[in-house]
Amino acid sequence: EYSTKLLDLNIFTEHLQDWVTENLYSEGPHNFASPFSLNELRTFDFALEGVLFQQLIRMPCPPHHPSDNNLKEDEFLALEDFLHTAAQGLWQTFWHKNKPLPFFLSYPRYIGSKFYTIEKAKSRGRLGGLCGAAWTSKSKARWDDVVEFVLFKQNLDENALSPKVICEALFYGVHMLFSRSLSGYKSVEETDYVFVSILDSKYGGVVRIGGDLGKLEVDLSDPYKSMAEWITRHADVSVSCVDRIWNGMGNVNWGDLGTLQVLLAMYYSIARWCGPARKSMDSLAEHHSIRLEKRRMETQLVEYENENENENALVPYSSNYNGEIVEVEYENNRDSKSKGARLNLVRGEMLVVEDRNEGLKSFRVEEVVNDGGGNSNFSYIAVAADSCTAEVLNLFVGAHSSRLEPSWEDMNLWYQVQRQTKVLNILKENGVSSKCLPEIIASGRVVHAGPCDKKGPNGVCDHPWCGTPVLATRPVGDPVSCVVGPFSSDEATRLCRDCLAGLRSAKTLNILHGDIRPENVIRVDESGFVLVSWGRAVLEDRDSPSLNLRFSSTHALQHGKLCPSSDIESLVYLVYFVVGGSMKEQDSIESALRWRKRCWEKRAIQRKLGQVSPILKAFADYVDSVRGTTYAVDYDAWLRRLNRAVDGSDDERGKMVEEGVRVMCVAESSGTSGGGNSL
Repeated sequence: EYSTKLLDLNIFTEHLQDWVTENLYSEGPHNFASPFSLNELRTFDFALEGVLFQQLIRMPCPPHHPSDNNLKEDEFLALEDFLHTAAQGLWQTFWHKNKPLPFFLSYPRYIGSKFYTIEKAKSRGRLGGLCGAAWTSKSKARWDDVVEFVLFKQNLDENALSPKVICEALFYGVHMLFSRSLSGYKSVEETDYVFVSILDSKYGGVVRIGGDLGKLEVDLSDPYKSMAEWITRHADVSVSCVDRIWNGMGNVNWGDLGTLQVLLAMYYSIARWCGPARKSMDSLAEHHSIRLEKRRMETQLVEYENENENENALVPYSSNYNGEIVEVEYENNRDSKSKGARLNLVRGEMLVVEDRNEGLKSFRVEEVVNDGGGNSNFSYIAVAADSCTAEVLNLFVGAHSSRLEPSWEDMNLWYQVQRQTKVLNILKENGVSSKCLPEIIASGRVVHAGPCDKKGPNGVCDHPWCGTPVLATRPVGDPVSCVVGPFSSDEATRLCRDCLAGLRSAKTLNILHGDIRPENVIRVDESGFVLVSWGRAVLEDRDSPSLNLRFSSTHALQHGKLCPSSDIESLVYLVYFVVGGSMKEQDSIESALRWRKRCWEKRAIQRKLGQVSPILKAFADYVDSVRGTTYAVDYDAWLRRLNRAVDGSDDERGKMVEEGVRVMCVAESSGTSGGGNSL
């Protein structure tokens, strides 16, 4: 009944316009903040660097004449093409490359009206009354199906959104929130929010509104006053700047600030409805540095790490007449060195590897492992052709250190193959083994067909595959990042136990993993979980871990180094993530640190894990007590408790609930850990 009384935009504006004007033009602490930070927009820009947006219908350039239906139709068609191009590009880039966009574009005339297509509105003479466009989750939509709303206006002020336009955007935003609440929509977070983009034929901006509608005091006698009070007292309202969307030719400025704001609002709206993107902004933005290094290689000197001697060397490059990058020898020798090509294998292909310790070994490729976007990341599932057991193995194919171009295109490949080989060999040579750690089966260099005139065991000939490093490991499993749905209590506890066991084994040699995240933990059938990808492991103080805004420890983000508890702190974030804990995408190290501080201070992680398992909550309490300190981690005591929880000892688990962390600190105070003295 309340929602049906809140339909008059003019009355709504009267109640809010003074407040909006005061906040819009004041210089004090109450003025509206921007929905997006500059760092967030920059990261988003880098993430979209390789995405092709192609709008086919240009926005009409002549002056606006609202009474001209032909011009109005052309504008809406251009708007529709822009929104379809943008949403399709975002969906295929971040969510599903080959799945169709699950949303529909329709146009309402006002709150409570039907949703039209442009053709239907034109045929019924209602084209001039359309107020904007709505992305909806159903073809025959209602307001509770609206994912995002785009308000289409005439002649926006190029300096800022006017108070009247902001009030109109808030009007539609409030109805989206209200409709979702009435329909039982479940937000990913406790407080829901929506974006309303405002566009004309030149400029654009974004308004964001969110808040807890439970604090709305419903007053049927004066619904507009009560809604205005909720907005001014309890809602979070953000207003962006106005910037150019379309240029003078009617084309979209895809990489400019105005368009990026609208795209980012669309991105977050899709994420609110469909869940987090399969590819994060940060992961795609990392490709910018790779492209940058490749560009630098084409124009200037590049510095790279010599794998064998651990020394820095400078290798000059120049361009020959046809644009190919060639190496210049130090002795003014202009003869180009043969460049290597990536070794791409297909299913059924045989690969012969010269193992350093066991001679020649043959592997048959069974499956090509993709990166999630359909592209090979030079990892394969293979079997040893000369083995009777036909055991399935992971096969990682790298790039030789002398083939600089492939290495600089993706330095992760070097960590995945050469560096991981070094770490796993250290574990193997020192007798450290565990079912929760990967086992190295073979490592060596590709033996190619035909003659090979390499000089010495570490040399390479002119064949492009000569010297390509290869690593074979077991076991094979599915990354946790590919598992659908939150983990059960038993699965989450087993995951924590198995990862902690792997960390405990490596810590006996003072090795820290340094890159714990869902992609680096695999589930092996029903036998448990294995912590893989040890290429970024920290062996000594000068080693730097991989930084991840979601899963890296607080100490790693602050100092770029690991402390004794860094790995178990990352493990807690991983467990929190797999049981359905809310983890926003962070746009900077500062925002990631603020998120961690807020979660630990409010005990949000402990509360979530406590809903799943008492032992996991207690473990999170322990991690909170030692994170960022120099105290050694008591692996042994926690492994005993987790083992009992996984084996189903209800008595011990009940004891853990009652005693909490005190049991950890007191009952086991006489024990020792793998990393040092217990707390």
